[in-house]
Amino acid sequence: MTSALIIGRFQPFHRGHLRLIKEAAKEADHILIGIGSSQLSRTKDNPFTSEERRETIIASLKDMPGKLSLYDIPDIGNNDLWVAHVEKIVPKYDVVYTNGVLERSLFAKAGYQVHATGLFNRDKYSGTEIRRRIRSNEKWRHLVPEGTLKILKKIKGTETIKSLNNP
Repeated sequence: MTSALIIGRFQPFHRGHLRLIKEAAKEADHILIGIGSSQLSRTKDNPFTSEERRETIIASLKDMPGKLSLYDIPDIGNNDLWVAHVEKIVPKYDVVYTNGVLERSLFAKAGYQVHATGLFNRDKYSGTEIRRRIRSNEKWRHLVPEGTLKILKKIKGTETIKSLNNP
């Protein structure tokens, strides 16, 4: 059984994340999702709690029951120890899917097979861009899956993002 690790902040979970996970699921039997910077919330760049992010992921991937496991991965501020930190939290995985240059380097150096995927319209499918659009009252709902919309409505996510607009 092949397992793949995908780590992201998911602030919020968007269609780019969804596509990355669906692509990985074509090759892996099980997807391990690491919620990065899990200790951060209620800041301009990290408006949602780890639990809120978990809810958006689960709601958006409800067609993949039994194929997903989610893990909180807090930051440790030390790149040399980061992969070992992830290994302590997440069970064994065979391949890592990431487009991050630093993450690719760190996991490859630790001996992992690393797959990069396309960035899937990174100019649109970016948490930074989606949060900017929400703050500016621009169209953004088409950039996130229905599951994310449902949870953001439930937790008043747009209000949270707008309230954190000022540093």
